[in-house]
Amino acid sequence: MQEKSLVQINNLFVEYTTNKGILGGKKIIHAVNGVSLDIHKGEILAIAGESGCGKSTLAKAILKLEPAKSGEILFNDKNILSLDKKELKDFRKHAQMVFQNPYASLNPKMKIIDILKEPLEINTNYSKEKILEIVKEKIKLVGLDENCLDLYPHEFSGGQRQRIAIARALVLNPEFILADEPVSALDVSIQAQVINLLKELKEKYNLTIILITHDMSVIEYLADRVAIMYLGEIVEIAQTEEIFKNPLHPYTKALLSSVPQINKTDKKIILKGDLPSPANPPKGCKFHTRCPYAMEKCKTCIPKESGIRHKVRCFIYD
Repeated sequence: MQEKSLVQINNLFVEYTTNKGILGGKKIIHAVNGVSLDIHKGEILAIAGESGCGKSTLAKAILKLEPAKSGEILFNDKNILSLDKKELKDFRKHAQMVFQNPYASLNPKMKIIDILKEPLEINTNYSKEKILEIVKEKIKLVGLDENCLDLYPHEFSGGQRQRIAIARALVLNPEFILADEPVSALDVSIQAQVINLLKELKEKYNLTIILITHDMSVIEYLADRVAIMYLGEIVEIAQTEEIFKNPLHPYTKALLSSVPQINKTDKKIILKGDLPSPANPPKGCKFHTRCPYAMEKCKTCIPKESGIRHKVRCFIYD
């Protein structure tokens, strides 16, 4: 039986323009290039890749926080790129974001109670009593005591702040949450607490989570499926277990080779050079400049996606 898609991304392109520098002129950054992706209801889909590969831009585009050049993003069969202000406001009741840095995402001048009340006051007509009831419920849900509601963000640790950020995302009972590197700014000792909280929320409430991360260890523990992104393109996507057991794309193999494991015998794959600039991406397969298996046609031709449940873009599998 085919799984129901909550979000469908079809041929999405996101570009933006920056200044070249003191000499003037503009350059176009090709951040997301023709991405097509289905996000299933109740799953955790991880989008992985190096910094600069377009993960966060894709995440912001899904919530229309970053303008798209072309393509479509369907949520319950409605293209959010075509929504007017009123419709977009309604959409954002269903979709919330947890940002990377809990030290920057919470207003330092507001008490926690006001931070959590704000989305409800803006988006609902609930009574003050109902709003307070929801706030208390959500702060307990993320493992904090309601006594903390009268405190300010600076009075909490990084892990506690990220729990508060998750509670804020939950107050509107969204259908999906987009978590952009939710633990990368936290100490390793408290990352597991936040990761476990996300897993519990998904299992208890059938919450759909789009997880943006470069950490393959987090993905292995948390995600149901994983999409590997390189220079704005999805190069491989499959069930997490399948990706870890049988990676196909050379880039995926390189990412996995860097994950520490007990009794690991495979050598770490060292990629040649740095990630190319999205302002001047290579022709053909964008990975060919770093790929240990690159063929002549990789330099000029673009590989098509192959596979059904395990999809990959690579000429090796033609």
